[in-house]
Amino acid sequence: MGSDIQRALLWILFGLSAFMLYDRWEVYNGKPPLFGPETQQTQNVSAPQGSADTPQASTASALPTETAAAPKADLVHIETDLLNLSIDPTGAVIVGSELRKEKQTTPWTDTGLVGMVLGNKPEAPKDVVLFTQEKGRTYLAQTGLIGGPYPTHKTAFKLVPGPLKLADGQDSLTVKFEGESGGVKVIKAYTFERGHYGIKVSHEVVNNTGNDITPSIYFQLTRDDDKPEGEGAMVNSYTGAAVYTDKEKFQKVSFSDIADGDRDFQAKADNGWIAMIQHYFVSAWVPTPGVERENYTRKVGDKLYAIGSIEQINTIPSGSSKTMDAVLYSGPQDQTRLDAIAPGLSLVVDYGWLTFLAKPIYWLLSFLHGIVGNWGWAIVLLTCIVKAVLYPLSLAGYRSMAKMKDLGPRMKALKEKYGDDKQRLNMAMMEMYKTEKINPVGGCLPILLQLPVFLALYWVLLASVELRDAPWIFWVTDLAAPDPWFILPILMIITMVIQFKLNPTPPDPVQAKMMAIMPFVFGIMFIFFASGLVLYWLVNNILSIVQQYLVNKQIAADRIKKQTN
Repeated sequence: MGSDIQRALLWILFGLSAFMLYDRWEVYNGKPPLFGPETQQTQNVSAPQGSADTPQASTASALPTETAAAPKADLVHIETDLLNLSIDPTGAVIVGSELRKEKQTTPWTDTGLVGMVLGNKPEAPKDVVLFTQEKGRTYLAQTGLIGGPYPTHKTAFKLVPGPLKLADGQDSLTVKFEGESGGVKVIKAYTFERGHYGIKVSHEVVNNTGNDITPSIYFQLTRDDDKPEGEGAMVNSYTGAAVYTDKEKFQKVSFSDIADGDRDFQAKADNGWIAMIQHYFVSAWVPTPGVERENYTRKVGDKLYAIGSIEQINTIPSGSSKTMDAVLYSGPQDQTRLDAIAPGLSLVVDYGWLTFLAKPIYWLLSFLHGIVGNWGWAIVLLTCIVKAVLYPLSLAGYRSMAKMKDLGPRMKALKEKYGDDKQRLNMAMMEMYKTEKINPVGGCLPILLQLPVFLALYWVLLASVELRDAPWIFWVTDLAAPDPWFILPILMIITMVIQFKLNPTPPDPVQAKMMAIMPFVFGIMFIFFASGLVLYWLVNNILSIVQQYLVNKQIAADRIKKQTN
């Protein structure tokens, strides 16, 4: 009975692994995922597409229409320690951004054994590109005024002379643009700080109309619905918009729902942010808290979608000015950085339905990384901590397995005695377990306790940008990608075979053969999993082997001592 339950649990683990692989295959073929963070949501609101280039109202319907424009040659290029930005003077719109510290990951098929067999040569690493208007891609950060014939993201702006590069030893850099329309001048200033992806964007609105005005300002992100460049085809990740408010919290807004015109998130608020999310990276507008705003989404063109927020500016008398501030974050989904920008922004790191467990695991991993300075060794330490915490519960299981292995000859004798009479055989085995004080279910406990941690770590490795391109040792250069040389899966097979030898052999020859084949089946499955996940399971197997060996040795010593007495 004990071996049957253990076998069932191994099949459960195998089934989960197969299910996860099948899920990746479904995503690869363009189908929705079967579990985890959903890529299609119904939580959105869509504003009507604007019908005029010169808006007259202070609602989303007054926003300018959009077209996919060709890149211009007179772009303004800005360089900081983290970013290379390109700004189009038309609207002073950000149309290009390269993350200097983040590189495009090399496809798995270009590295290691697979790359060698296929003859693929990895290209030199390139900076990750977020905002862009090249190669058929569109991803823009736009702002402007509505409520009159005022400057929008289609108005011609002029660059105010000044430095465009954050010099060595310089802590901040401000780049200004000026645009005027309808007697209203807007001075748009981008302020960059060393070591920060968050950009402070201020709009000084100067009223030269001769009358009082009450305009509104909008902050908008516009992008196409294509998957980001360099994203792995087997990765299940969300690409789309999102809204956060204190009341409704984090809500995804898929491109398909924007196109359908659904309305299901909090449109009116005086807090929160709006964002465009992709795997590992995010761009978000965070307006000033405490100011009433209208959040909106809209389809602005063929394969083009926008999410934004509109704030009404208090009356500006003629000859006066007012300034509106916001923060534009565009960079990696680094949870420490995101928490510093705005409440709830770190929720863009989506761990799916296992968030309640994945969050503590990520926190512990980060803490351990702060000690050892290497994410691979942090995973090793995490595994040791989990095994230590679960050891008191697992010990009973190890003892039951050891005693059952020790009773192997007696179980074989019972099998020969009762033959095919399974009912009498099971009754005899249960009586033997009772006499020897063995819990046949206890041997399953070590495996069962590891499953939640295993699945939660899977999502941590999938979603946490900190583990992207994170090396461990030698050949493992990316813990979030499969082992390019298959060394970790092979070592895992070896450890599983050793575990099989340490545990009792099922009396049924067919079952015994199935259990012997299982390590190789698992090894093939784990070839496609993140190397950090395989590392966790490998270390877990090694510690389990040590624990089981010591317990087996102790049980054997107790048996010899008992026989001697």
